[in-house]
Amino acid sequence: MKLVYCIAAAMFAASASFAQTQPYQTGLGALSVADTQSARPLDGFVWYPTDAVAPMERVHGNAVWTGIEAIADAPAAPGQFPLVVLSHGMYGNAMNQSWLAAELARNGYVVTAISHPGTSTWSRDPDDARKLWERPRDVSRVIDHVLADSDLRARIDPDRIFAAGHSLGGFTTVALAGGRYDATGFGQFCDQHPGELACGIWAGWNVAQTPEDRKLMQADLSDPRIRGFAVFDLGGTQTFSKSSLGGITAPMLILGAPRDINGTGLDLDIESRALVDALPAEITTYLEPEALAHFDFLGDCTPRALDILRAEEPDDIFVCIEGREERQADHKMISDAVVSFFGDL
Repeated sequence: MKLVYCIAAAMFAASASFAQTQPYQTGLGALSVADTQSARPLDGFVWYPTDAVAPMERVHGNAVWTGIEAIADAPAAPGQFPLVVLSHGMYGNAMNQSWLAAELARNGYVVTAISHPGTSTWSRDPDDARKLWERPRDVSRVIDHVLADSDLRARIDPDRIFAAGHSLGGFTTVALAGGRYDATGFGQFCDQHPGELACGIWAGWNVAQTPEDRKLMQADLSDPRIRGFAVFDLGGTQTFSKSSLGGITAPMLILGAPRDINGTGLDLDIESRALVDALPAEITTYLEPEALAHFDFLGDCTPRALDILRAEEPDDIFVCIEGREERQADHKMISDAVVSFFGDL
């Protein structure tokens, strides 16, 4: 295992070998996946490399979030590029990691993200939320769609497909890598740790409460087309069987966030560090930058963000604490690490 604590961003300044010296611009398009699951349509975005230079516009922002600069519906740059599919955290959405998607596109990646029904910002139906097995299937459906779409497939290298996820999206990503849900083991863990976050979430969503649901949750949800994985401060490590984690063979980059802000940090000893301990050492790279907090994987906040949240959503103010210059530095470190990691695969 490549174990690295308190790592400096400069150590990851090298770009992927396939990226051009001068970065591309970021093209942006809408993404919609219906296929055979008409009851679970998936909507999101695709970011991609383009040689176009104008007009740039600010998108995916509002009074709280700065958003990114991209060129809507720009022509894609010629050639084939690696594909990265992003999975957002609990009650997040397809725009949460726009900052990372834009940076990856500038470095020669096509990136997609969708909002997972039931566990996203604007879709919190409890029946969809309990079906956590659908989250990794959502990612596989996106890959199916992209590889079948006549406009996109010509730009995708099918041998260089990657997945990354934050928080609950990290759980999703580990399932895609081969982690198998263990209802018995997780139940025993929650009996011993009844106050743990994942235990409360799973119970509140009625996850795997029936024999039928347990069977679906414990199924093999892996996708062999995905060559490597990046996991950002995941939650739910204890839901996986240790034997399945030990059997994962694809390379995995794990970032743990040790900094606790207003009680929003995860217990790394039962999450990221526990995942690292369970994975084969030879496929695992672990980073735990000392300044990193759980919500630093979200976008940059505007100068007015804290005042707006304090007045309108005081319970959510933690998402923008030190969410500007400090977060921008964290984003540089994270994106450099991801580009370097995927670029070596």
